[in-house]
Amino acid sequence: AQTTEQGDCSKFKGNVPHCCLRKPVVVDLLPGVPYNQQFSNCCKAGVVSAWGQDPSSSVSAFQVSVGVAGTSNKTVKLPMNFTLLGPGLGYTCGPAKVVPSTVYLTADHRRKTQALMTWNVTCTYSQFLAAKNPKCCVSFSSFYNQSITPCPKCACGCQNKNNCVVSDSKQAHKKGINTPRKDNVPLLQCTHHMCPIRVHWHVKLNYKDYWRVKIAVTNFNYRMNYTQWTLVAQHPNLNAITQVFSFDYKPLVPYEAINDTGMFYGMKFYNDLLMEAGPQGNVQSEVLLRKNKDTFTFKHGWAFPRKVYFNGDECLLPPPDAYPFLPNSAK
Repeated sequence: AQTTEQGDCSKFKGNVPHCCLRKPVVVDLLPGVPYNQQFSNCCKAGVVSAWGQDPSSSVSAFQVSVGVAGTSNKTVKLPMNFTLLGPGLGYTCGPAKVVPSTVYLTADHRRKTQALMTWNVTCTYSQFLAAKNPKCCVSFSSFYNQSITPCPKCACGCQNKNNCVVSDSKQAHKKGINTPRKDNVPLLQCTHHMCPIRVHWHVKLNYKDYWRVKIAVTNFNYRMNYTQWTLVAQHPNLNAITQVFSFDYKPLVPYEAINDTGMFYGMKFYNDLLMEAGPQGNVQSEVLLRKNKDTFTFKHGWAFPRKVYFNGDECLLPPPDAYPFLPNSAK
């Protein structure tokens, strides 16, 4: 890792420190840095995967030498005021807490060494602190009803309505439109929902023992792509998934007796990168589910998810009375 600023190190002669600020901003190094600058689990450009998606890429680490901070477990001063900056706001970090010292195993696995001190800092994420409006929305459709239930109007707020881009306009094809800004201000395609991300759930086919769903994720932000994206859905029939065709899938079971939540994510080197808004700005897959004779029905919107999350943020669903329902002749 490295700090973004060195600060005033004029009082040091000879070996000048990397940083002399009391409140440094530390960032991860980019992949491919010289080997002598690397540390185990470092150099990921600040990108970490979800634990369920790729455990080996879900950890980021760096090593730093701190001067004038004490030399024993009685004189070492604990760091304070941690702030974790993700893609945006939303993280709140608690104080450092001293925990049992970490034990390290040597390379030959024959000797253990112990850290002088170890402390943990826990940071929690709040979607409400990150943004006052949702960041994604969900739309529905089905084979048994011709109507499409769109995302709610202004689902993600309509404050960007005057600065959006019409999809078939000259501006949408202007050179440099995909260049991100330092403040991460989005440039959205003009839609009635004004969300950067839309998830579409389509009930596609009905078989004797199975039913099939098509899931499509569309990016409407011209200035941002999504690396190693994740999509979490909650539905009672996710306990009987038979096949996922173009996404990887992992069940999430927070409670042993309930298996109704799962995480979809892109296949590595195939569709794990959701491109910016435009012709390539979508990923999609079909899902085959085995019917549970006791609970399965197409009535009352049962076939649609209860909750949907994209990259950890809950998406706004349409109101239940707007769901595609079975025609009267089929009830």
